Amino acid sequence: MRCGWSGAHEHARCHQIWTHCRAATLAAGATTPYGLIEDAALVVQGDTLAWVGARADLPANLRQRCTAEHDAGGALVTPGLIDCHTHLVYGGNRAHEFELRLQGASYEEIAQSGGGIVSTVQATRAASAGELQAASGQRLQRLMGEGVTTIEIKSGYGLSLEHERKCLQVARSLGATHAVDVRTTFLGAHAVPPEFAGQTDAYVDAVLQMLPTLHAEGLVDAVDGFCERIAFSPAQIERVFAAAKGLGLPVKLHAEQLSDSGGAQLAARFDALSCDHLEWLSDAGAQAMAQAGTVAVLLPGAFYFLRETKLPPIALLRQHGVPMAISTDSNPGSSPCTSLLLMLNMACTLFRLTPEEALAGVTRHAAKALGLRDRGQLLAGLRADFVLWNVQHPAELAYALGANPHSQTIFQGQVL
Repeated sequence: MRCGWSGAHEHARCHQIWTHCRAATLAAGATTPYGLIEDAALVVQGDTLAWVGARADLPANLRQRCTAEHDAGGALVTPGLIDCHTHLVYGGNRAHEFELRLQGASYEEIAQSGGGIVSTVQATRAASAGELQAASGQRLQRLMGEGVTTIEIKSGYGLSLEHERKCLQVARSLGATHAVDVRTTFLGAHAVPPEFAGQTDAYVDAVLQMLPTLHAEGLVDAVDGFCERIAFSPAQIERVFAAAKGLGLPVKLHAEQLSDSGGAQLAARFDALSCDHLEWLSDAGAQAMAQAGTVAVLLPGAFYFLRETKLPPIALLRQHGVPMAISTDSNPGSSPCTSLLLMLNMACTLFRLTPEEALAGVTRHAAKALGLRDRGQLLAGLRADFVLWNVQHPAELAYALGANPHSQTIFQGQVL
C-alpha cells in the first residue's frame, strides 16, 4: 500500500519505515555530534515520526506494523531545512544598486536617495498578485530543491493596507500550492513609503491600523519591524510591538544591523522569537536575549552582499547561550539568494560557526526562531519532515561550496 496526499483516513493508519541510512537527528542534548545515529531507522505514521533510532533497536511489533519500506541507499538523513527569515514576495530587482555599491555608494546612501526598500515597494505595488505569485514561486522552488520544508515569508514591500494584504495573500497561496509550510510575518514597519515622507510617526499610525485588519483576515503569524537609524526608532517599534502583543501575536526584530540601537533589549522585553542580523549587538543586548529565550538569526548573505566588515559577536552569543539560527534573508536588495546550503558555508567561513552549529541553525534553532516546537529535530512525535542527502557526513552540507547533494524530501510523511 502506498500513502498518498489524498485519503487522509487511510494516510493516518499508514506506517512507513526508512532504513539503510545514517540519521543526523540534531536533537537537543544529544550525546553524539549532530545527534548522529549510524545504521538508523525512521518509522513514520501518517505525518508524524513514530520512532527514530538505531535499526537494531527497532521494536519487532512496530516493524510488523509497517506497510511500506524504503531503502534510503546509505543516504544521510536530516530534519527538513527551515529558512526562518525571507522577504520572498517582491516585484522587480535591484541589480542597478548592486552596481552603485561597487562604485562606492553605501546601503544608507542608496536608501536616502530614493533607492533601497522604497524602489522595491514601487515595483511590488505595480505587480499583480499573479505576477508576484509566479516570480516568488520560482524562488521558492529553488529553496525547496535544497531540502527546505518550512519557510517564513515577510511582507514589507507593500507598505499600504492594499499591497501588504496582496503580498501576504500571495505568501499564503504559495503555502497552499507547494509542499512546504509557509509562515507569514507582517513587516509593515519596514520603511516609510513615499506618501509618508517626513511623517514617520503618522506612518506608524497607519501600520497600527493595518495590523488588526490583516490579522482578522488570517494573514499574520508574527509581527516584525526594522529598528535602525534609516528606518524606525525603538519608541516607534515599541508601539508596533505593543499592538502585536494586544492581538496575541509573537514578535521579531531586524536589530543592530547598522548600529547598536538597543533593539535587542526592546525585543527581549516583548519576549521576541528572534532578533535578526545583530552585527552591532552589545553584551547587554545578548544578555537580554538569553534571558528572554530569543533566538539570534544570523544572515551571512546580507553581510557578504553588502560587503560588511563588522562581524556579529559569535563569541558573545556562545558565552550567553543564545541559540543561533541561519537564514537566507532572501530579498532583492541585500541578499538576492535562494540557497540555504550556501548560507551554511558562509556562516562557517565568514562567521566561523562550526558545521554542527550551522546545521542546527537551519533546523532546530530555526524552528525555535519561528516559535515551532513540532519540527527541526528527528524525534518521535515531531513532524515527519526530513531530507535524504547523498553525503557521508553532515559536515559535507556546509563544506562543498555551491554543491547540492539533495536526494529526496519527505514532507508530512510523503515523498516529494
